[in-house]
Amino acid sequence: MHLSALNPAALLNSAARASSEFDGPAFTSIIEADSSDFASMSALKTRLEDGSLTSVQLVTRALARIAALDREGPSLRAVIETNSEALSIAASLDAERAAGTLRGPLHGIPVLIKDSVDTGDLMQTSAGSPALVGEPAAADAYVVQRLRAAGVVVLGKTNLSEWVGMRDWSTMPLGWSGRGGQTRSALGLDFPVRGSSSGSAVAVSAGYAPMAVATETSGSLVGPAVVSGVVGLRPTLGLLDQSGLVPLTKRQDTAGPMARNVMDAALLLDAMFGVDGPGPVVEGAPTALIDYASGLQSNALQGAKLGYPAMAADGTPLNQHPEFAIMAARLERAGATLVPVDFTFPALNEAQIVVLCVDVKRELATYLAGRPGIAVKTLADVIAFNIANPDEAGYGQDMLLLAESVNIPEPLYQVFAEQLRNESRKLIDDALAAHGLVALVDLTLGRLAGYGAQAGYPGLTVPAGRGPSGRPMGLYFTASKWTDQTLLSLGYAFEQVAD
Repeated sequence: MHLSALNPAALLNSAARASSEFDGPAFTSIIEADSSDFASMSALKTRLEDGSLTSVQLVTRALARIAALDREGPSLRAVIETNSEALSIAASLDAERAAGTLRGPLHGIPVLIKDSVDTGDLMQTSAGSPALVGEPAAADAYVVQRLRAAGVVVLGKTNLSEWVGMRDWSTMPLGWSGRGGQTRSALGLDFPVRGSSSGSAVAVSAGYAPMAVATETSGSLVGPAVVSGVVGLRPTLGLLDQSGLVPLTKRQDTAGPMARNVMDAALLLDAMFGVDGPGPVVEGAPTALIDYASGLQSNALQGAKLGYPAMAADGTPLNQHPEFAIMAARLERAGATLVPVDFTFPALNEAQIVVLCVDVKRELATYLAGRPGIAVKTLADVIAFNIANPDEAGYGQDMLLLAESVNIPEPLYQVFAEQLRNESRKLIDDALAAHGLVALVDLTLGRLAGYGAQAGYPGLTVPAGRGPSGRPMGLYFTASKWTDQTLLSLGYAFEQVAD
């Protein structure tokens, strides 16, 4: 059956309507609208250049919006703390602009940073945990160094699932942390926010800032992005430097951009790009600066051959899924050819758990050794702190306890790690090669996203409006390593196609 024959327009017309009493994400019943709240980077750049807007005004507005909505009003709790130096930084960047000095297209733009990314300033870097509160990080993570050099204003730190989602998988809800509380969606207060980068996604969707830095280990960037209706890119592992990230596993951890459109995400990626040190983290990573934003192609879907899983996780044909049908019809209108792929998904859950548990125990100790002025130095210290200082919600720490208890011989660990990486890569590479595909597409919350993260391959989620359920839906693009530019162009072209 031709996918467009399912009449996506009729499906959209049957979508559930939000309550008339809820006016998010603008929340004009609480705070008067401002033209900068949801403006694109292009619009903001034009206004900054013609003098109708200053960085100080932009930051002042962002702080006012956070004050009105994050602990008051709908209490979104997307931001753990704001930067007390943000206005002075904005003023200095305005002065540079007035003197004719521009650092790049993001000069004077406020950006929020996930609370698991080091900032060498007055703010904490805690992964949402009171156990890490104390002396701030001594230096910026390298991606933050790059952002400051590009002229951004670090506006504050965003909430997350505590310990980057690794604390408790049985009782703790996604988007909750001991420091930040429960993040709530700006699109519907009963909507899911997922994790762990929930605060970054909600902050962008709520108009706090045009962009935010998130991180991903396995779905923890693209998942929150799709449910908040924003763009999220998990770059190829090694494209961005890993230093200064509160770790789970360097085999998968990466920072990545969130924004309201693909162009803005590409601009943020350009500003973050680079590796600190003598060479790339992963062999084959580009070492010369790449301008991802200028490389976007609006016609990238014309003639593109894209694969998708023939069957959804529930065993039904994916092309009959109401959300995928809507997005597939858009791809076809843009000139893409869609090819069903009969995937046999390998069972890798045991390997993923083993790798996470072994790596977080030793990598966290290495990270904490570089954080003077805080009480904990090992995973065991963190567990003891949580026992001595229980949170009011009473959540457990089952995953931290499991990680502390896992002790396996190094050769067996390597078997699991290689299985996880190699089988995930083979799944994607074989499908691309067998069908001559440019990329693979899926529902963002489908199965491909996890395998892509385990492979270290890039993944992009692009909003596609509200689905038949009334909740945000998004299309996920993935391919082999170093195809970040291709995926961004495909996503950019997808945005250009009218619903």
